Amino acid sequence: MAPVLELKNLNKAYGALQVTKNVSLTVVPGEIHAVIGPNGAGKTTLIGQISGALASDNGDVYFEGDNVTGLPVAKRALRGLGRSFQITSILPEFSALENVALGVQAKAGHSFRFFKAAAKEQSLNDSALRHLATVGLEQRANVRAGDLSHGEKRVLEIAIALAGEPKVLLLDEPMAGAGPEESARLVEVLGQLKTTIPMLLVEHDMDAVFQLADRISVLVYGEIIASGTVDDIRGNPAVKEAYLGTEDGV
Repeated sequence: MAPVLELKNLNKAYGALQVTKNVSLTVVPGEIHAVIGPNGAGKTTLIGQISGALASDNGDVYFEGDNVTGLPVAKRALRGLGRSFQITSILPEFSALENVALGVQAKAGHSFRFFKAAAKEQSLNDSALRHLATVGLEQRANVRAGDLSHGEKRVLEIAIALAGEPKVLLLDEPMAGAGPEESARLVEVLGQLKTTIPMLLVEHDMDAVFQLADRISVLVYGEIIASGTVDDIRGNPAVKEAYLGTEDGV
């Protein structure tokens, strides 16, 4: 199966500090490919390189077979490369519906009209409600986003990302700060979505990773030291020594 996203030998350094080193991996349709590793391993930098927020020193990013290495964030997003962030990035004064409607509006290429609520336009409203329903948040559509629980805010971010009609989702620690029940809800949402939207998942919650991932790559000091299935990674001695021995208790 041809990959929808392919990284070839991505590198990024800040002076003498090599943050990512010859990182190569693929994401194919219908899968979640997780990237795990200790703090400082280069995971968020890698997401930035893929999304276009950070320029790579060398290496290439291919999306649907096309080299998009030179494209900025906005053009990659318009092609279908969606992203959620490690830190919540919602607009707290807007309702959940308005947050998603603004995402729909951005995808359509319209300017933001902050003084006229985007969600009052029926076409945007309908699309936004559909995305909220996809993540199970439609009953909270009219709630101020700042008043949602932490887990609901993370789910809302996924709905906002869906508003961009992504062909691949880049997820940067979606479980960050979530409690057990909230994490379980996120796992359910992402598990349902992966059949239609492949994902590259950066995550520290190993229970979530082991439930969701079809493949896992382990990033340590900027290099991928192992890639494989959940069972491959669980049983890899180098991975246990570098990461799982402390993070997963195995």
